[in-house]
Amino acid sequence: MKRLIHRWTPPAPPGTLDAMPDWTVTSETGRLTDVLVCAPDHYRWLPTNSIARRTLAGGGQPDLQGLQAQHRELVAALEQGGATVHHLPPEPHLPYMAYTRDSVVVTHRGPVLCQLERPQRRGEYAALIDWHGGRFWRKSSAGTLEGGDIHILRPGLALIGASGGRTDLDGAEQLAGWLRAEGWEVRVQPFDEHFLHLDVLFCLAAPGLAAACLDVLPDDFIAWLTERGIACLPVPYRAAMQLGCNILSLGEGRVISAAESRELNAALRAEGVTVLDPALSLFTAGGGGPHCLTCPLHREEETP
Repeated sequence: MKRLIHRWTPPAPPGTLDAMPDWTVTSETGRLTDVLVCAPDHYRWLPTNSIARRTLAGGGQPDLQGLQAQHRELVAALEQGGATVHHLPPEPHLPYMAYTRDSVVVTHRGPVLCQLERPQRRGEYAALIDWHGGRFWRKSSAGTLEGGDIHILRPGLALIGASGGRTDLDGAEQLAGWLRAEGWEVRVQPFDEHFLHLDVLFCLAAPGLAAACLDVLPDDFIAWLTERGIACLPVPYRAAMQLGCNILSLGEGRVISAAESRELNAALRAEGVTVLDPALSLFTAGGGGPHCLTCPLHREEETP
């Protein structure tokens, strides 16, 4: 008589496995329908980038109630823009989980698990594997790769920053190779590690319109954008270091930009863009703005 062996299988976390939709993003500016955020319950400034180190030199740490209030403003703006907001549970030993952009980037084929560079953030991968139910199109395994350096500009066109720090050339080229095999044009753009991620210097606001730090970005890169029909609203160096370029397109001519980015917000509105502007100063002081604090899970495909 055969002996039956019963193996216990733990239940799947909410929002994973068979319940998980097939997340896809084909551009930075399609209408945002689903987005992942993480509450800043354990957030604190860490000396892991030049912006945070400058802030810490002034002393102190952000107030928890202030952080939570600003994050609620961001969530309210996302919901006002029509997005369903999904929440990643924060973990006490991973204070920068609030910056959900970096650990996973969603592509036209689905999520790509990134490989974070800073030791203080590497553990974030575990929660993201659980949340996505292990369903990834690809997993970064060469060098380092972080979502703040990855821009899915439009279907078939992508931009990856490679500072040699948060994203190095090996990590950038591995993702670029996967996309090129799909028929995409991909530019790998070097820049100085001082600027943390490329989204400190450049973000799309709408199809054909970006915020960019022209003081820093090289002329050949700006020419490449121009040739592909992307114009740039200039953001000066000082404002860029306060996360002035770091905006999130909601699609349909709407963006989220920090309330503190007054000059850029006025310039965007002059271009006919609707700007939702939550106060985010406690996060930008740590090196991240609206783009960093959000991981788009699904955007509607844009009609050419």
